[in-house]
Amino acid sequence: MTRIADAERALRLARAVVSDIVTYHPERVRDGLANDDLFERMASELSEGREFFEERVEPGTAQQTNAWNRALVDVLVYRSKHVRSRIW
Repeated sequence: MTRIADAERALRLARAVVSDIVTYHPERVRDGLANDDLFERMASELSEGREFFEERVEPGTAQQTNAWNRALVDVLVYRSKHVRSRIW
């Protein structure tokens, strides 16, 4: 398998992985946001998602773009807070 070296593709993959986590665990995400323990509550899922992401993206691209952390902010924090009422 060829690893992703393109920064934009890496960010899209990271967002897709985090979006899947939100989709499959909406109650835990909602509770984590409400109790301000989102990252602790979702540690297992986020770790598994990050491993999946890192297996598919060139290490230099992942580090240079900070795609995983950007996706966490974009999807878990920003989108979840602003569309919470529509999803949950």
